[in-house]
Amino acid sequence: MVETLIPRPAATVMTIRDRPDGYEILMLRRNLRSDFVGGAYVFPGGALDVADGETDAPVFGLSDVDASKRLDVESGGLAFYVACLRELFEEAGLLIACDENGSPVSFSDPDDVKRLAAHRRALNAHEWDFVTIMKSEGLLLDLRGLEYIAHWITPVGPPRRYDTRFFVALAPSDQRATHDAGETVADVWIRPIDALAAHQRGEFEMIAPTIRNLRAVAGFSTTEDVLNYARSQESIPCVQPTIVDREGVLFVQIPTDEGFSELRL
Repeated sequence: MVETLIPRPAATVMTIRDRPDGYEILMLRRNLRSDFVGGAYVFPGGALDVADGETDAPVFGLSDVDASKRLDVESGGLAFYVACLRELFEEAGLLIACDENGSPVSFSDPDDVKRLAAHRRALNAHEWDFVTIMKSEGLLLDLRGLEYIAHWITPVGPPRRYDTRFFVALAPSDQRATHDAGETVADVWIRPIDALAAHQRGEFEMIAPTIRNLRAVAGFSTTEDVLNYARSQESIPCVQPTIVDREGVLFVQIPTDEGFSELRL
């Protein structure tokens, strides 16, 4: 009997910015040698760390009670929000933070940029944890603009499974996103409609949750439209795809309001 893997809690953030011809979303390309969706374009994200759930995590704008209520969990919901901003910093170098008064912190000064880059290297080398870095800088993670938008659980079958909460956040205007050159090998700002079109042409590899979440927001014109859409959802359904074999070809079967849709693996 094959043991069913228990999905690991994870968080992913769809980072967006406005542009004259429509808003763009940040996507990173996974390392081709990665044993999980290698080569695919994804949003910054990953599994929760133990430190993400520390009770004294330096955050602003959201309590664990309110975060847990939004995610429909008994407790520990705040860890998903912390993990989102940690992964965004680890994988893309963007830090959404404020001071104790809630004023956004700018990181445009060259010395600040160098110091944060050093922190990021230490974090990715597992020499320091994210919460400790924030405390050392006297900063608070600004959770006020982080909106919960989707919930997916990896199907049974793959060697890794994740119970992933998707969020959306406005990118800091004074910072430049860069891939980490480890887990990810490229970064691109792209309109959702362009990403979907490139995938349709076979030029932009993506997995089912990424495709479906891009489709959900592709019709909006501005970042505020996307954020308002996320805020307007009173409850977030949990999407649990399954893998089906059709004459030797594998498909991801996804529940929809109309029944099911399928994407070829």
